[in-house]
Amino acid sequence: MTSIEEIASTLRNIAAPGMKPKAIRAAVRKRHPEASKKDIVRAAFFAVTEGSSANQDGTPELHNFALAERVAEDNAEVVLLAGKRKKKKHSSGAAGKSRAL
Repeated sequence: MTSIEEIASTLRNIAAPGMKPKAIRAAVRKRHPEASKKDIVRAAFFAVTEGSSANQDGTPELHNFALAERVAEDNAEVVLLAGKRKKKKHSSGAAGKSRAL
């Protein structure tokens, strides 16, 4: 299995201004086919935070990529949870009654 540091190094080498997240993932998977999407996102965060400052050109793209992919994962879980909610049952007798004082 490829380490996060190796994937981060690959990300630093391939990231260029204007690259789309899908292109970044595809380029990483060419060199590291066993890397999961989660590994690539973690490596992108690692490259931005812990990596050397040798390649500053791709840093904003890596940062945007990592955030966009992380938000996409988080939203997928929220959508799944929201779809499982049950409707509240309202009692039909309570709506027709008037308040007595």
